[in-house]
Amino acid sequence: MKLSLSVRIAEAACKTKLNVDLSEILRLAVENGYEAICMRASAAGVQTPQRELRKIRHELEEAGLAVSMVTADCDVPLNNDDGPNSLRDIGPSLDVASALGCDLIRVCLKQASDIPFAREAAAKAADRGIRLAHQCHTTTLFEQIDRSLEVLHEIDRHNFGLIYEPANLMLCGEPYDVTALQQLHPYLMNAYVQNHRLDPEGPEELETWCRGPVRFHHLPLWEEGGVDFRDAVDGLKTVGYDGYLTVHQHYAHIMGPDEAAICSGKYLRSLIS
Repeated sequence: MKLSLSVRIAEAACKTKLNVDLSEILRLAVENGYEAICMRASAAGVQTPQRELRKIRHELEEAGLAVSMVTADCDVPLNNDDGPNSLRDIGPSLDVASALGCDLIRVCLKQASDIPFAREAAAKAADRGIRLAHQCHTTTLFEQIDRSLEVLHEIDRHNFGLIYEPANLMLCGEPYDVTALQQLHPYLMNAYVQNHRLDPEGPEELETWCRGPVRFHHLPLWEEGGVDFRDAVDGLKTVGYDGYLTVHQHYAHIMGPDEAAICSGKYLRSLIS
């Protein structure tokens, strides 16, 4: 597995901008041995001029970093009603990925009527050698494993797959160990890690369709009491996953990006090795 650092570690709560300059995140990635950046629209997306995207790609190449995945518009990570709109006009997202030299785009599906658009978008992406993937995520068609597999079968495109994310599976009461990964493995295109601790009195709340509102705490990856990352990483190893493992934690209200990048990388390397 290769380590990737998401720009989300320094993203504002609104998910539309960064709290630091992108160059600072690139520096942290290089200095701490990450091999790639997971790009989000808060740093570069469909709103970014092509000349700026080319400049960012040059900076990435100079730093020796790849782009593990692109989330090209802000509505996808916001997971709002407009999240699936990019599937209806996938061209701008494909342009962003191409400009950054990336072959994987994160997308969003909220209802069954989005499935035909996902199928069509995947066909257009395939023509350009690009894949589409959906995160295991609350209040989407990919909350639960069985429904996720049903949707993937319906889309039925070789270049449409899944981003494994154990914290969201945990929030939805789903397994995320090797038994889950054995079911998801044929579709795995990326893996995210972030940490939550379930607590009925917790300060954070996310709505789920399968369990209603779920309360929790945000935790650093290495703090116990949340996701069992040793179990998750061992499961990824067992199924032979050798793609990117991306630090997806929203750290802005927990600690600064320096500490987040340093400690997260050190912790994940201890599990991978």
